[in-house]
Amino acid sequence: MKTTLGRRTRILTATTATAGLLLVAGCSSDDDGGSGTKTAAGGVELVKAGQLTTCTHLPYPPFQSEIDGKVQGFDVSLIDLVAEGLGVKQVILDTPFENFKTGAFLNSGACDLAAAGMTITEERKKNVDFSDPYFDATQALLVDKGSGITSLADAKSKKVKLGAQAQTTGEDYAKSQGFDPVSFESSDAVLNGLRSGQVKAVVIDYPVVQGWLKTKANADAFELAEQINTGEQYGFTVKKGNTKLLAAINKALADAKSDGTYKKLYEKWIGPYVASATEGASATSASPSAS
Repeated sequence: MKTTLGRRTRILTATTATAGLLLVAGCSSDDDGGSGTKTAAGGVELVKAGQLTTCTHLPYPPFQSEIDGKVQGFDVSLIDLVAEGLGVKQVILDTPFENFKTGAFLNSGACDLAAAGMTITEERKKNVDFSDPYFDATQALLVDKGSGITSLADAKSKKVKLGAQAQTTGEDYAKSQGFDPVSFESSDAVLNGLRSGQVKAVVIDYPVVQGWLKTKANADAFELAEQINTGEQYGFTVKKGNTKLLAAINKALADAKSDGTYKKLYEKWIGPYVASATEGASATSASPSAS
């Protein structure tokens, strides 16, 4: 999925954190979680009493972005379920994506977990513990309408200037296919690069492209040239060894899938529900490409 970022100037809670911007997402309890301690339901230790602090990287619709002055999205909604199970509220910290791969903000105690449409890879597993996979992702090649570009192989043969989001598996995949992609800091910057003609095609996660093409102006200007199945799956991450929080996350995901909540959220944020995309067959991702 995604990459590096950092830019926000407005804070929804009017609170600035040194690691990024603190943004209130969903709410499921009083500020102190009813206990005034850092221990939540199930003995889960939190970095701050009464809240589940989530590191993310904005914007990355439909997984997390600011809508009507509030951070919303598929990831946000799923982690709200985790927070509810713990008897606390979720608070979101907007941070650079490169820190997700190293687990820096988890290790420093800035966040309890990271939720950023992040692909599960063996390399990342060395630094963080992943939840069960919650989304099967593919990459997409988006081009100008009428460009004549039909696939990534076609783009390569035509020596097309390609863009991708920095520090993402999409960028890694493009490089593995012989491209030297132009790196953009955020998904918004990727789209702007295509709009402005800096690049003639971009590789990025397919759900992001789906979201872009829902806007008439984008649908009129761009088209999906190819959907690329790279075998990627998204997972949430916690600090290595944080087994209790990991168990709480996995329980919330399993419960949501069994009671129909996952399906409702999927249809709200992603699109038509495809059961095979939610089975979470294995938490291994063979390819080096997504967010």
